[in-house]
Amino acid sequence: MHHFSNIKDVVAIDFIKAYAEHLKKSGKLEIPEWVDTVKTGMCKELAPLNPDWIYIRAAAIARKVYLNNGIGVMALRRAYGDQYNKHYNPSHRTLGSGKVNRYILQQLEKMGLVAKAQSGRTLTKEGRKDMDKIAFQVYKEHEAKVTPMILMPMN
Repeated sequence: MHHFSNIKDVVAIDFIKAYAEHLKKSGKLEIPEWVDTVKTGMCKELAPLNPDWIYIRAAAIARKVYLNNGIGVMALRRAYGDQYNKHYNPSHRTLGSGKVNRYILQQLEKMGLVAKAQSGRTLTKEGRKDMDKIAFQVYKEHEAKVTPMILMPMN
């Protein structure tokens, strides 16, 4: 039986969904007026269709800061970039939106989850505690779903 130790013990998408819901319920993340119209990168044609996309992106960024202490806006732009294809030219790799990532990092700082450091953004003790709590809940939910298998002897 595996024991929970940190955020790496849970599936990323399950944690991101749970943490996004936690951020939404907390009401501390300020939603900007441009949230419905902004594109998340130059390569995108439309704004995200999911109305809760900013909570999901904030949860994903918080997870990235947890796993990569000292991450900056440029690294996040690279992570959320995509292929830009104009159909008549070869496709090129483009960066994601800097404003969106910077805004979310600033909001996470205001909430006390992330702090600015010389090397980039780092997780605070409160942020690590908060994320570990949600990760543990996700771990327990997943553990409850998995039923132990009874091995029968083969004859």
